[in-house]
Amino acid sequence: MKKRITTFFAGGLLALALIGATAYRGGDYALQLPLAELGNAAAQYKLGVMYDQGQGVPQDYAQALSWYRKAADQEYAIAQMHIGSMYYDGRGVPKDHAQAHMWFNLAASRATDAETRDIAAKDRDDIAAKMTPDQIAEAQRMVREWAPK
Repeated sequence: MKKRITTFFAGGLLALALIGATAYRGGDYALQLPLAELGNAAAQYKLGVMYDQGQGVPQDYAQALSWYRKAADQEYAIAQMHIGSMYYDGRGVPKDHAQAHMWFNLAASRATDAETRDIAAKDRDDIAAKMTPDQIAEAQRMVREWAPK
């Protein structure tokens, strides 16, 4: 009986994930919230994008950063990259090259797909060209000390 309940629960989560992915592509973002609240990093990232770009919800950089951070804490590299871009652009946070460099570096070192890894590494290198050696050293220290919250 316990195995059947566990299988049923796992099947329900899978179905919810598939529905959520379809809903995101189709423009109905409300289905992402239950997945995100269950700790699904992809759904958390997608909610971050929604709030960051004002897709289906009012644009809210604080909410975007919050959802990106939840996904980033699960080492979801593309969310880490988006946090880096928020610090780079000063979108909802003060512009901070060291923070941007740190998040791009984390994304580049954790990305499992080549495209995300390459974009994050390029962004990290681009911002490093605008930083002093001391700022780069500070960003590298922050990477070494970073731990999910």
